[in-house]
Amino acid sequence: MNRVKVAVFQEAKNGNNECGDSYYFCETESEFICALADGLGSGEYAKESSDIVINIIKENMNCSVEKLVQKCNEQLFGKRGTVLAILKIDFMSGIYSISTIGNVGVITVTGENKRKRNVPSAGYLAGYKRDFKVIREPLESEMNFIMYTDGVTNQELADNYFFGTEVERITKSFALRSGTPRKDDTTLIAIRYENKDNDIE
Repeated sequence: MNRVKVAVFQEAKNGNNECGDSYYFCETESEFICALADGLGSGEYAKESSDIVINIIKENMNCSVEKLVQKCNEQLFGKRGTVLAILKIDFMSGIYSISTIGNVGVITVTGENKRKRNVPSAGYLAGYKRDFKVIREPLESEMNFIMYTDGVTNQELADNYFFGTEVERITKSFALRSGTPRKDDTTLIAIRYENKDNDIE
C-alpha cells in the first residue's frame, strides 16, 4: 500500500461559491484509480453532473476504464453533461490506463523527465453513445501523473515544477505561480508513483 502519493489544488471560478469539478482517488493492494470530472458550465448544475460521475466510479472502481466510462455516460442522460479523465494503475501487471473525454487532461512525466501530454477524445458525456479511446502503457519505476481541468492554462502546464518528486510541492508551486482570480473552475491533481516494492520486473 501507499505506492502512490497525491496532492490536489482546487479553486472555483471567480465569483462562484461552488466548484463544478469533482475528483476521487483510491489505492488498494492491487491498483490505484483517480478520476477527475468537470461538469459543463459552472456552479450548482455543473457540480451535480460531476458528482454523479464520481459517485459511479466510487461504487464501481474495480471495473475496467472502458466500463466505467460507459456507466458514467448512461447515468448522465438528461443532465448537463461532463468531461472526464480516468487514470488506473495496475501494480501487478505494471500497466497504467488513461482515458480522457473533452477538455480535461493528463500529463505523464517519467523519471528521466520526459513529459507527454495525452490527447483527449473530443466531446463530452451526456448519455449519448460515443466513441472514446483508452491508452495503456507500461508503468515505469518513477512517474508523475498530472491531471487537470480546463481552468489550467497551457502556459501553466509548461512549468518545470511538474518534474518534482514531492506532490505537495507541485500543487503549492502551482498555487503560488498561477493567476488569481481564476477565470474558470480549476483542479490540478499531482500524482507520484514510485516502485519501492519491486512490483515491476
